[in-house]
Amino acid sequence: MSKKSSSFSEEKAVVADPDLVVDGAFIDVQGDVYETSDSRRTIGLTSAIFLIFNRMIGTGIFATPSSIYALSGSVGLALFIWVAGMLIAAAGMAVYLEWGTGLPRNGGEKNYLEFVYRRPKFLVTGLYTGYVILLGWAGSNSVVFGEYILHAAQVEVNRWNQRGIGLACITAAFLIHGLALKWGLRLQNVLGTIKLLILLLIIISGFAALGGHLKIEKPHNFTNAFAGTKNASAYGVVTALYNVIWSYIGYSNANYAMSEMRNPVRTLKIAAPTAIAIVGVLYMLANIAYFAAVPKEEIASSGRILAASFFRNVFGARAERALSVFVALSAFGNVLSVIFSQGRLVQELGREGILPFSRLWASNKPFNAPFMGLFEHWLVSVIIMLAPPPGDAYNFILNLISYPLSIINVFVAGGLLWVQSHPDDYVWRAPVRATRPVTLFFLLSNLYLVFAPYAPPDTPDQNQYKSLPYWLHGVVGWGIFAAGGLYWVVWAQILPRLGNYALEKQVVKGADGWTRNVFVKVKRA
Repeated sequence: MSKKSSSFSEEKAVVADPDLVVDGAFIDVQGDVYETSDSRRTIGLTSAIFLIFNRMIGTGIFATPSSIYALSGSVGLALFIWVAGMLIAAAGMAVYLEWGTGLPRNGGEKNYLEFVYRRPKFLVTGLYTGYVILLGWAGSNSVVFGEYILHAAQVEVNRWNQRGIGLACITAAFLIHGLALKWGLRLQNVLGTIKLLILLLIIISGFAALGGHLKIEKPHNFTNAFAGTKNASAYGVVTALYNVIWSYIGYSNANYAMSEMRNPVRTLKIAAPTAIAIVGVLYMLANIAYFAAVPKEEIASSGRILAASFFRNVFGARAERALSVFVALSAFGNVLSVIFSQGRLVQELGREGILPFSRLWASNKPFNAPFMGLFEHWLVSVIIMLAPPPGDAYNFILNLISYPLSIINVFVAGGLLWVQSHPDDYVWRAPVRATRPVTLFFLLSNLYLVFAPYAPPDTPDQNQYKSLPYWLHGVVGWGIFAAGGLYWVVWAQILPRLGNYALEKQVVKGADGWTRNVFVKVKRA
């Protein structure tokens, strides 16, 4: 007799064709578990493009080019690393495009990993739970918000004023989305527009700077552009590449909403390449603008406020302060976007019965928003934001998020290679194919990003951290998955034995016509 929580009382199990059951998973000819109703398919092509576009363009393009240049040693190599990051992101987009069109339902990489890695039973679900619950994605942009606000106010940045403002930023985002969801979405759209306008202003001003229209002497950074490349180390290059990839995170954002798209296969097939092409061009032009207006020495020393230095050199000190506020607002917009999506991932883990006290995390009470899911992400982000020592918070958070994502992408790409090689075993009929060479390139790129951070810097000065070991984010990243594995041992092994039940995954249909997976406890005979 199956025991289900009362939150599933209006749902019923979906009867699947037994001929289309693969290792316990109900699928159709395209591997799709979900059903949805046409009334819920509200995302069209334009919305899908902006869903990806707004998630990718965060604070990375404003905050990371300085460290990328400092780590690479030359203008030429820095631009080359941006191109390499763009190619890796494009390959990742192709991989997620095949997965998304083959399994066109909400959930993203969790669905893909569960589809291919089925033994040990539910292990990948436990590992992914650790990844979602323990990473504070919104922390880094909150730190940048604090730094730009203090810069605009001409207040010296220290450990506590920067993080205090960052705490106010992420708390405001949490409360807005938790208490006033519709207004939060409206504000998010407005700030997304500001973010795009600031980026376009930088690019257009960069062309003017190339023509010599500056408040300072023209820096001539493109003369002998590769001078200084010999000073770069393997550690510096891979760290710089992490910074670039951080700026491209979000190319798979539309995959989380496939069930809500009109004509999802066609929409994703057009939206994903369009968005990443636009962002790639904008990023390259923005970098050229920075190098056109800011001397190399100033770029290397400006840290996360390079955009402010750019505005000062092009428009003057007064404009620098005003435009720094708008960069801070764009950072706040990204915090709103990130906590909005991550809160819903936590809620979905609750709805599936994976988390303890699942009804609490699954609830939309009291304001028709996933308040507790948002709270969980707020709490973890605050801890990660406050824990690192002064000067290391942003870089540590950035790498702590990028590193586990590279691990996830190794298994996403490796799993797709396996499915591509055994299509009949998985009834794999994806309408769009990434091709094996592209999938292999994405796999090898992420393998490099997983192992390269353990190569020590040539000198202590090359360590990106001021007071932390260079390898710390990698060890903590593996620790997050280890915590997920420990949770799996308790949730899927020990508790079922102690409670004399079997943990099973069932497909249920809600009153709204949507189907989803739910983990239920089935009493043993």
